[in-house]
Amino acid sequence: MQLLREALMEADQDRVAIGHFNISDLAALKAIAEAGRQLRVPVVIGLSEGERRFVGTREAAALVKSIRDEYSQRIYLNADHTHSLQSALEAARAGFDSVVFDRSELPFEQNIRETKEAVKALKEISPNIVVEGEIGDIGTGSKIHANALEKLVLTTIDEATEFVQLTKVDVLSPAVGNMHGLAKSMLAGESEKRLHIDLIRDIKQATGTFLTLHGASGTNKGDLEKAIEAGINIVHVNTDIRVAWRKGIEAALTANPDEVVPYVLLSSAVDAIRDLALARLQIFSSHRSPA
Repeated sequence: MQLLREALMEADQDRVAIGHFNISDLAALKAIAEAGRQLRVPVVIGLSEGERRFVGTREAAALVKSIRDEYSQRIYLNADHTHSLQSALEAARAGFDSVVFDRSELPFEQNIRETKEAVKALKEISPNIVVEGEIGDIGTGSKIHANALEKLVLTTIDEATEFVQLTKVDVLSPAVGNMHGLAKSMLAGESEKRLHIDLIRDIKQATGTFLTLHGASGTNKGDLEKAIEAGINIVHVNTDIRVAWRKGIEAALTANPDEVVPYVLLSSAVDAIRDLALARLQIFSSHRSPA
């Protein structure tokens, strides 16, 4: 089985990105795994701390391992936006392939100290685990916001270089115009997120490390393609998945108002999420030759 680090190296060489999709239930996991198998590309399943509390940390690890083993599939598991060392260690011990240790809300120097400590502790549990750190400001919450967030703090090249050098993270999550969640105008298709492509390229060149784009839901398609070409290796999608899940359930209830069987209703959510994941993965891996 190819390690996540190896999959990232391959993506970096090919100038494509691995799709990262968050889940809260089996319907989303089933849909995303099916999309990855259909396109024969690696996928990362992400669960934030809140999502892990709902699904279960060890339960999520067991589910993903089961799919990986049954289909010999390159499907990986990430502890997304982990805000405490205890939570990060719990995910590592459960067998997660990666951890996003996110202390970006702290002053920069404190973020460095805590992330450096986390990298050391996590590598002692699993030397192959991929550890990501985050700097800058992309807002919080994969949900629908009343308005687009303004005045988010972008990552500087100097900060990125210092952070990577001192913490020894495997992956950096910079703020480059991305934001968590969707504004109502984005949900309605009236606006899109736009990225600072030159900043991505400069950070990549300065740090030489893997880069993640969080908050990709609602981002301009051309910007996503340019960001990947500039050096983004992982693209996170969550809010779009949640919207697809809800629309699938609503469609099922409208078509079958008396239905009470969960797997019948959830099948529509699976279809909606799979279609979304397929469309996103085709963008992320557009230059990749099938394995």
